[in-house]
Amino acid sequence: MRSRPARKQRLSVYLEPDLKRKLSDFADRRDQSTSLIAEAAIASFLSPDADERKEAALIRRLDRIERHFQRLQRDVEITSETLALFVRFWLNATPPIPEESQAAARAIGAARFDQFVEALGRRLAGAKRLKEEMFDEQGAA
Repeated sequence: MRSRPARKQRLSVYLEPDLKRKLSDFADRRDQSTSLIAEAAIASFLSPDADERKEAALIRRLDRIERHFQRLQRDVEITSETLALFVRFWLNATPPIPEESQAAARAIGAARFDQFVEALGRRLAGAKRLKEEMFDEQGAA
């Protein structure tokens, strides 16, 4: 003798309008009833392996963050080494300024530094980055 499946029990749930719309849209895309989708979601939420799935998702996300951090760390090291090599080259290649020209050179240097800081501020405020300019120039060549 076969046993009859247990009858489903009714549950009334109040949802925020946005959540109800998302549920309805999802059910429509799957050509399923909202009740069936809600039942599956609740079953998944209450299943014993839900915690393991959440933990696996968290681990994947942390792995992505770690890889991103490692790329950033590598990029900062490259930038630091590039700047250090440039400064060393510049210091070795630039001849000393005669004593009588140093005051004028300081004034020119201060004006150039102000222009540099202004240009840096514009770039950081959203202007095109140097990397983008380099790619644009390579594409145009």
